[in-house]
Amino acid sequence: WEALKRALFDREVRPENAGEQLGFGRTSSLEAEPVELDLKVVLVGQRRTYYLLSALEPDFAQLFKVPADLEDRVERSAENAQRYARNLAAVVEDEGLRPVTAAAVARILDHSVRLAGDVDRLTAHAHRVADLLREADHFAAAEKAERIDSEHVETAVRLGAERLDRIRRDVHERITEGTVLIDTEGRATGQVNGLSVLQVGEIGFGQPSRITANARLGHGEVIDIEREARLGGPVHSKAVMILTAFLGQRYARELPLSLAATLVFEQSYGGIEGDSASVAELCALLSAIGELPLRQDIAVTGSMNQHGRVQAIGGANEKVEGFHDVCAARGLSGTQGVLLPADNARHLMLRSDVVEAVAAGRFTVHVMEEIEDAMELLTGLPRGACEAGQWTPDSFDARIAAGLARFTEAGRALQDTGARTIEREAAATTPEQPPGPPPGPEDQR
Repeated sequence: WEALKRALFDREVRPENAGEQLGFGRTSSLEAEPVELDLKVVLVGQRRTYYLLSALEPDFAQLFKVPADLEDRVERSAENAQRYARNLAAVVEDEGLRPVTAAAVARILDHSVRLAGDVDRLTAHAHRVADLLREADHFAAAEKAERIDSEHVETAVRLGAERLDRIRRDVHERITEGTVLIDTEGRATGQVNGLSVLQVGEIGFGQPSRITANARLGHGEVIDIEREARLGGPVHSKAVMILTAFLGQRYARELPLSLAATLVFEQSYGGIEGDSASVAELCALLSAIGELPLRQDIAVTGSMNQHGRVQAIGGANEKVEGFHDVCAARGLSGTQGVLLPADNARHLMLRSDVVEAVAAGRFTVHVMEEIEDAMELLTGLPRGACEAGQWTPDSFDARIAAGLARFTEAGRALQDTGARTIEREAAATTPEQPPGPPPGPEDQR
């Protein structure tokens, strides 16, 4: 790197002895003449490498003055789809592959959308698409087919994922065997299935996690056990603070928040980061406060703001597929599904088996825009409206407000009891004063 910088600054190349570069003594007295250098150097790499070099290398900006940030994704349009097809045809011609059918091109475009993570985008990583085409040609050759068809592309996608699937299988097997406790049926109070994504190289997969909450009388504290154990990252800690703010704003605007609550990811032995579990954590907390049983056949993912608006998260496809795989291993009941933000609907490009299960009614993908949508689905109770300080009867809001009111009343009762106890103890320890002299004339007046 130092030699490259010197060459670009001096516009000449000086042949140097390797021993001299490493700090050893000179081995000869002859030195070659420098060679004139007239060229341009283009560096191609990841964004983070460029920004690291810009920050840590003082000469970088002076040597490389024209940065170009290339797109990872392109718009999914008819014109770009045609360009994709032409690029595939160029790979076929250059490498002597079998012709590609229209159905195979469509399947490759679907996979490109999946890699881009958005139904309106195509990935710009052409080498990954070309590798997929080469693998599909291999499977077509194994079947002695004259053309590459959609099933060959599907086989290449499926087997490519299976080659790196060992960790996902181990995680899901522990859930299926009951080593990791995840309920996919029934109801439970203060408990909900959250969803996370584990990334292993280029492969990511969804994993359900049990999130539990407890609530009792306290002074308005919501304790994040992950943070207290130093397993929670700053973004996750921020999300817990946001849901605490929402709880006070919605249900205790004119009363003290007299509770002490705890939130935790059960059977989690590594770091927790991100805010995509904040909706699930709030649902578990509200369930514990209002003693509301929640459905365990629905897994929840989503971020939220202080006003209860649900926000988009990453890894939506992997999370849906992860919970589907766990439920399918135990047998799909027809009521199971995933609840995710409505803004993530445009990111869904699910596996074909998950799409078939949804189409057949064996699995459901629900969407939500507000936290109330999640509570309605998980509790089966309607949302309420607050009028004159009273929530609509028989709503989940009324149950939650009643639970907080019980904590407040219990706190006041304890305060009154404590005050009376202090008064009695003070009266018992105060000595009796002897009677004073009778009042004089001045005192009488």
